[in-house]
Amino acid sequence: MKQSNDKPEYSIIIPIYNEEAGLSHCLEELIEKLGAEPYELILVNDGSTDGTAEIIRNFDKGNLIHLTHEFNRGYGAAIKTGISHSSSEIIVITDADGTYPNEEIPRLVNLLNDEHSMVVGSRTGDNVRIPFLRRLPKLILNKLADYLTRSKIPDLNSGLRVIRKEVVMKFYNILPDSFSLTTTITLAVLTNNMQIIYTPINYYKRKGNSKIRPINDTLNFVQLIIRTVLYFEPLRIFIPFSAGLFILGILVYLFGLFFLPYSLDITSSIIISTAIIVLTVGMLADLIDKKLSR
Repeated sequence: MKQSNDKPEYSIIIPIYNEEAGLSHCLEELIEKLGAEPYELILVNDGSTDGTAEIIRNFDKGNLIHLTHEFNRGYGAAIKTGISHSSSEIIVITDADGTYPNEEIPRLVNLLNDEHSMVVGSRTGDNVRIPFLRRLPKLILNKLADYLTRSKIPDLNSGLRVIRKEVVMKFYNILPDSFSLTTTITLAVLTNNMQIIYTPINYYKRKGNSKIRPINDTLNFVQLIIRTVLYFEPLRIFIPFSAGLFILGILVYLFGLFFLPYSLDITSSIIISTAIIVLTVGMLADLIDKKLSR
């Protein structure tokens, strides 16, 4: 560990897992681009099994903190470890694979103001290299999150962002240890009526192999989005679900009335009753959420 005596204005946290292919270049470039910026750099080795640990040990530039997990605990766990060891009230999150333009960090930090809780580097710049297989799932997830949060979200899970430490700590207990930590923070901030600034950035081809699993991770993200919104704003889930069941019950009744020689009264009654129960549960969940939020 190497630290200066002056308290930094912001802490840059980089979670690292098996990134020997591009880590040295990423760190050298970051140090060069940021120059004399008043930051501390927190490198969290998340149980890497390649040459990552040696690269980190040999890197001794800037205001550094080296942290290590004995085994792989996950992207989110590494970020939380970094946050718990940070000494600044402003947290910057970025990746170690060379995909994010880290020279943009000072600009993002300067955009953070008293009216906003977080600044997100939205991957909508002129040079964006998102793999084809990830584009459709990303679009679907963004649209789902837009609806559930009633907000326009240009980039739901960007890994380059600036956030106030007090905001992170408010939601610390619900932050997952997985890749979905950044998504959870975005949803938590928006469903609690906090403000986010989105600013366009470029996104480059990564160095080394990706840890993303398009199908599994997309399904996990859908589950996460629904669960997080249920936690903070349950009626956004329960009302549409209840309405859908109610309409289905009416359609089943009409289908039996006009197209079948027998009635579907019992089936439609069960469906409509279920819709009422779902709505009631949603209202109770919303009341509990409002009471706990006071």
